Amino acid sequence: MLILPAIDLYEGRAVRLLHGDYDKMTVYSEDPVAVARDFIAAGATEIHVVDLEGARDGTTPNLAVVGRIAALGARVEIGGGIRTMDVAHAYLSAGVSRVILGTAAVTDPAFLTAALREFGEAVAVGVDIRDGCVAIRGWTEVSELSAFDFCRRLDALGVRTLISTDISRDGAMRGANHELYRRLAETLSMRIIASGGVSSMEDVRRLSALGIYGAIVGRAYYEGAIDLPLAIREAL
Repeated sequence: MLILPAIDLYEGRAVRLLHGDYDKMTVYSEDPVAVARDFIAAGATEIHVVDLEGARDGTTPNLAVVGRIAALGARVEIGGGIRTMDVAHAYLSAGVSRVILGTAAVTDPAFLTAALREFGEAVAVGVDIRDGCVAIRGWTEVSELSAFDFCRRLDALGVRTLISTDISRDGAMRGANHELYRRLAETLSMRIIASGGVSSMEDVRRLSALGIYGAIVGRAYYEGAIDLPLAIREAL
């Protein structure tokens, strides 16, 4: 299993939100490129990046920062506001390895289909779950779409990588929703990346035992609850 340390961008800084609430933001670094450099020094080969402004507004204000992170050499996946082919092209041209479609995958199925046709495995879909339903627009809205039904639909469409976040666990340091990821792994043929609540080495070991593709580590790294080099070794 891969460990993907996370950088959430807001106004050019590395931050974290609690439960996706923009009013509950903690700034961890003024220099997210330096944070990414530390990740790579610790052994990370893939980095998960989210543009929180993009997720909320559908814009790309942090594109230059993302490009600088990608230039460091690790594989970078980026989510937040990727709702047009032009934005997907811009990120991939900047050196990103995988773009994550979230809101657009729900609201614009034609765009999802076109992106899969154009970019193939360079497209992942992020399914953010609140109370069993898919949340969109930077978690500010909750659709009536069942998360598991939507994941099955994505699997049938040929999406290869699914990034699933349990919003209730995100940034809360309460542990990952292991049952959710077990069900996803047993139900789907996609590569599953767990996000939200990965806050201890026990989480890392249990998720790795499920055989999923990866786990995203955010707040637990920044606050010292997870030793990144150790987590990377344990997850192998």
